[in-house]
Amino acid sequence: MTDPDRIGRASFFLASGTIVSRLLGFLKAIVLAAAIGVVGSTSADAFAVANGLPNTVYVIVAGGVLSAVLVPQIVRASTNPDGGSAYINKLLTLALVVIGAATVLATALAPVLAWIYAGSNPEILPLAIAFAWWCLPQIFFYGLYTLLGEVLNARRSFGPFTWVPVLNNIVALIGLVIFGVLFGFDPDGTRTVDDWDPLMIAVLAGSATLGIVTQAVVLFWFWRRIGLRYRPDFGWRGVGLGAAGRMAGWTFGMLLLTTFAGIVQTQVVLLASGAGASLAAIDNAWLVFMLPHSVITVSIATAYFTRMSEHAHLGALDRVRDDFSSAVRGVTVILVLAAAVLMVVAYPFAAVFQPGLERASALGNVIIAFAIGLVGFSMLFVVQRTFYALGDTRTPFFFTLFQVIVFSAAALACIALPVQWIAVGVALATTLAGTAQLVLALVLLRRKLGLLEGRRIALSLLRDLGAVLIPAAVGVALLIALGGTTAGGFAVTDRSGAIISMAIIGIVMATIYFGVLWLLRSPELRGFAAPLLARLSKR
Repeated sequence: MTDPDRIGRASFFLASGTIVSRLLGFLKAIVLAAAIGVVGSTSADAFAVANGLPNTVYVIVAGGVLSAVLVPQIVRASTNPDGGSAYINKLLTLALVVIGAATVLATALAPVLAWIYAGSNPEILPLAIAFAWWCLPQIFFYGLYTLLGEVLNARRSFGPFTWVPVLNNIVALIGLVIFGVLFGFDPDGTRTVDDWDPLMIAVLAGSATLGIVTQAVVLFWFWRRIGLRYRPDFGWRGVGLGAAGRMAGWTFGMLLLTTFAGIVQTQVVLLASGAGASLAAIDNAWLVFMLPHSVITVSIATAYFTRMSEHAHLGALDRVRDDFSSAVRGVTVILVLAAAVLMVVAYPFAAVFQPGLERASALGNVIIAFAIGLVGFSMLFVVQRTFYALGDTRTPFFFTLFQVIVFSAAALACIALPVQWIAVGVALATTLAGTAQLVLALVLLRRKLGLLEGRRIALSLLRDLGAVLIPAAVGVALLIALGGTTAGGFAVTDRSGAIISMAIIGIVMATIYFGVLWLLRSPELRGFAAPLLARLSKR
């Protein structure tokens, strides 16, 4: 099997798992919205603060560090006589000790952490703290999931890391249904902070944590399937962990920067809590935004990342350059369509969470503001992973510092906006800062690799942008015809109408887009379609 075939198969398998997981994630978000509301709900904003804390703290401690360092280091260690097993046990033991200590400390500091993020809104702070006691133990299991999964990825067992979140979503969904049955659903978010009792808090936040526990622990079974056995090993000297630590240092600094930006974002958007789109709306809009990124970009880039690391280890920079160009062109040919569709169906998509034009438009405008930057965000992801494959975590620190400065300034300026537009302004600040970061990152990567096949990438992107113009116009016409911009319209009045409208608009736009690209003889599209057409021709 050729390298492109292996990449294609791995990407498809990863994408399929991500699609199932994301669909369940959306279902979970819809049920959560039905349980505690989204726009104008102080309960939803308090839960969003608390449930976001463990992921934030984990990322500071180890998340991005492990992603940046683990795969390249394991690929290098795999040349050892034992296939890297001893190194893996040492690294896993060290990481679990650090993450375990961080989990205990963070849980003890739950009130402080909640205040750091939600201090701008004292009304929701007590409830956010109560949720945080239950949510913060997730930190350890996020770390365990990432560690076990990245080792599997480095061993070219890509599926489990992508598929086990399905279990997380199923467990969390069951918890939300139980919460709704026991305590009642509140889609308009009228339940106040004072209406919550300890049992309600335990069921909602505890089930969220149980889902994270499940997705982590089950990966041990997949380890056994590929012949790995974890045995704690505290002999950390003499195995090259110092080099990994130096790489991790820059990534740790980068994560501190992004955490600072996250604090700025949360404090600013919480000024609108109870009065319009706020933190829960930002979280739901980001969930929508991340769907195409996770399904397409992460799937393709993860499959390329291991190969990039292997080529970089061999010093074959020309092959790294080819990998980068192929990954970017493969990502953008689909992400251009995804961004256009998201912007057109933003109101119906928002109505799936909270029907009615008023709330759907408040959330939909945030989705549009994020979607404008989708293509650039996904390209940046590939650029960043290319630096990691090259063993360079120092350069990403500096272009992330640039992004944080731009974003923080723009987000703080949003305080001057009318309260109903603060969340939209913050989302646009994210898009602006991410675009500026991409430009700088590409300049720095070009210095590292020499030529980046910039002409080839630019021509591909221009072809994609040209091909999406007609489908975008048709999509807007369909949206208006289906009542997606009018009160009481079919596309925004209830969930079924919203889903049907999205399906119609998405299918029509995709058909026209891919048809135009096929007529333009897009090599990227034909590269994706060739294996499928070959299989069909054999039947």
